Amino acid sequence: MDEIQVDVSVAEGVHPAAEPARIEAAVRHVLRAEGVAEAEISVALLDEDAIRQMNREWLDHDYVTDVISFHLNEEGEPPLGDVYLGVAQAARQAAELGADPAEELLRLAVHGTLHVLGWEHPEGADRAGSDMFVRQEALLREFLARGAG
Repeated sequence: MDEIQVDVSVAEGVHPAAEPARIEAAVRHVLRAEGVAEAEISVALLDEDAIRQMNREWLDHDYVTDVISFHLNEEGEPPLGDVYLGVAQAARQAAELGADPAEELLRLAVHGTLHVLGWEHPEGADRAGSDMFVRQEALLREFLARGAG
């Protein structure tokens, strides 16, 4: 029996570039690669209004964002968390970077999952070179190389 539970939901009217099954597989890849045998993660793909409202309500930031995550477990408990992806923002970021929109959504799912597992990164210029971002990109490359991406 699989002790890793991953639920991916898509808000009404949202049309993500990546299939929910691929997002689920990417989250499972991260959990297994990080040595996690038991976890419960939910991923919700949201429209701009919903992600902005969450960002304002929970983080006191009044703007559309790409990913919000919450780790809900106590120390010593199996990972439990929620990841919210801003689908439209992910598509904009992909266009700005010349990246595939589906890959950007997978990247954000990996990013949010790492936050649920306790990984953190600095803000600002040091962010892209942080250990978390290096790990994120390595996990994404592994996932895509497996042909699961």
